[in-house]
Amino acid sequence: MTSLINEFVNRVEFDSYEDFHENFRIKVPENFNFAYDVVDRYAEMEPEKTAIVWCNDSGDEKRITFRELREKSERTANFFMREGIKKGDTVMLTLKARYDFWYCLLGLHRIGAIAIPATHMLKEKDIIYRIHEADIKMVVCIAEDGVPEVFDAAISELGADVKRVIVGETDRDGWLNLRSELEVVPSEFRKPEGDEYPGGSDTLLVYFSSGTTGMPKMIEHDHTYPLGHIITAKYWQNVREDGLHYTVADTGWAKAMWGQIYGQWIAGSAVFVYDYDRFDPEKMLEKLEKYDITTFCAPPTIYRFLIKEDLSRYDLSGIEYAVTAGEPLNPEVFNRFREHTGLKLMEGFGQTECVVCIANFPWMEPKPGSMGKPSPGYRIELVDRDCSPVDVGEEGEIVIDTSSGKPIGLFNGYYRNPEKTSEVWHDGYYHTGDTAWMDEDGYMWFVGRTDDIIKSSGYRIGPFEVESAIISHPSVLECAVTGYPDPIRGQVVKATIVLAKGYEPSEELKKEIQDHVKRVTAPYKYPRIVEFVDELPKTISGKIRRVEIREHDLEGDGGNQ
Repeated sequence: MTSLINEFVNRVEFDSYEDFHENFRIKVPENFNFAYDVVDRYAEMEPEKTAIVWCNDSGDEKRITFRELREKSERTANFFMREGIKKGDTVMLTLKARYDFWYCLLGLHRIGAIAIPATHMLKEKDIIYRIHEADIKMVVCIAEDGVPEVFDAAISELGADVKRVIVGETDRDGWLNLRSELEVVPSEFRKPEGDEYPGGSDTLLVYFSSGTTGMPKMIEHDHTYPLGHIITAKYWQNVREDGLHYTVADTGWAKAMWGQIYGQWIAGSAVFVYDYDRFDPEKMLEKLEKYDITTFCAPPTIYRFLIKEDLSRYDLSGIEYAVTAGEPLNPEVFNRFREHTGLKLMEGFGQTECVVCIANFPWMEPKPGSMGKPSPGYRIELVDRDCSPVDVGEEGEIVIDTSSGKPIGLFNGYYRNPEKTSEVWHDGYYHTGDTAWMDEDGYMWFVGRTDDIIKSSGYRIGPFEVESAIISHPSVLECAVTGYPDPIRGQVVKATIVLAKGYEPSEELKKEIQDHVKRVTAPYKYPRIVEFVDELPKTISGKIRRVEIREHDLEGDGGNQ
């Protein structure tokens, strides 16, 4: 069996990172459309080739071939058109990890409507904001978890004309049932022609940012975006032909686009989807073993839970390669995972606005805690406040030089918001808002979001380094480090900690953790304030919301020392 990757790149194999970085090129066909140029090609060449292996916590399983994907996504496209959805219209998909998501996404790609994935965890005010900002024409959501009720309330509050579609076994007044409708819509689909044909620079999808700071922004990608994920899948996740890749991600999170469709299929790998009700590390480990996952990607948060389990109970020998992104990787997690599996976790960095743009690639020896080196096509610089390059070892903001053109996979801007776009993208640079430093070998090290840097008694302290020191203490499951207002020092370091099983909060443990940090990093970085909590505030994508901790502290809570 042969993948399609050769059709979209100048070369597939490389001898070194330098060879890859200098010589790799993505070939963008005119008016590229992923549904037609990838999915349908596989359906014609190898109709029984596996695209998705899906399961849930109820014991349901499903293997979806490219033939079925084509058939179901064409029916879904017919359904959307029957309901008045056309090229350029926006459709919100809130489907967790139901396999219907892939039918809907590809169906929208076929007609040129804009997909807006969203999490099932949104509240009424979040949905009102999204429907208003994106002018949503239709919502497609799961039947469970009270999600339809929240949509009903939001749409009623807005008085908006939004079509409602449900996915599940239960019918609901005012809603169409997608699975029932797909049984009666025509199977024959007519591909759009002329100006109606979607592809190239047309808008493909819009993701709302995770909202770690401020109101979420609408991140717009065009139809060439899937091609950018060739780097993500083939050269960072190291997926292989006819392998089974598992990226842990809800479809409401952009990470699903990184690991559950585009680059993996282009490279010839099937994707594994586990539609779990609630994250359980033991159940996830069982799935990794049962389905013989070959390549695995998860945020550090997931790895932190996995390494706390007895990994000797599971046969994970099928996993050939493992990567991580979404939050900085603590060296303690890297070392523990390697001890149990023999695998070196390969870290990568990117945003919803782009594909993986800094990573540890297969030819590189990873340095635990380092993001790696720039991806080909991405001209990465570290700059100071005046946008001047910083020296090796100095901290600077990560920016992408676009003066010679936009790299494939970088967003087009913030949808319907040129002002916000110009705030972060000007003078030939896209400003990520993230801070890092580069060592003498060219490896980049994440420091933190620019807003997260702690300024204490003249020192600049990145939260990640302190968090890595804290998490190396056996009592700590996860933690968040933030700056706490102090009249003398400006700010002091505060650690908000979730304890591992078998540990209870105490003054003695607090002192033990503080002394531990003084031993493993510069003493001035130790947390003068320690707060034990049951869980950390996180975005829908699993990123820690340090801004929420800071806001909580400003209200006068959380400063127990």
